Amino acid sequence: MNEALWALGRGTGVVALALFTVSVLLGILTRSGRPLLGLPRFSVALVHRNVSILATVFIAIHLLTLLGDSFAQLRVIDFFVPFLGAVKPVWLGLGTVAVDLLVAVMVTSLLRRYVGRRVFRAVHWLTYAMWPFALAHSIGNGTDASQSWFIAFAAACSAAVIAAVGWRLTRGFVEYQGIRQAAAPDRPVRARRNP
Repeated sequence: MNEALWALGRGTGVVALALFTVSVLLGILTRSGRPLLGLPRFSVALVHRNVSILATVFIAIHLLTLLGDSFAQLRVIDFFVPFLGAVKPVWLGLGTVAVDLLVAVMVTSLLRRYVGRRVFRAVHWLTYAMWPFALAHSIGNGTDASQSWFIAFAAACSAAVIAAVGWRLTRGFVEYQGIRQAAAPDRPVRARRNP
């Protein structure tokens, strides 16, 4: 049973990293207002949200299975307070920081109507910190970190996120509202309501 929990914890961690990578990429694409494979902007935003929720589910399974694994030696406090772990405390702590940031992003996303757009966007910027912390955790704490398939996987995820963030920081990246204003320069832009 212990080996099954360990394998499930390993697998869900890798899948969660893949899903969070896709979520970051879709988040940047959503902000640009560009379509994806013929999907309109609202569909890209919906896929981004659903991928993020699915990644969070995989993180929850990852945490719960490793809590029951005697090798990981996790305690409930390790999920919330970083750098207290018994095994590899620094690498585990980076994962804890990523989970803490994830909780902040998810809570403000769920309460977006109540916290307002500014708070939502400010907290949502934390994903740019959450993702590298999660990657560092998986490299430093992951059982498969030295395997060639995992190195290739981590390199592909890193290259994709670095390219997307690089594009996000260029002058060529035009946010959605700018695209709408450029398309209709004679018409005033209506205020967007928070969905």
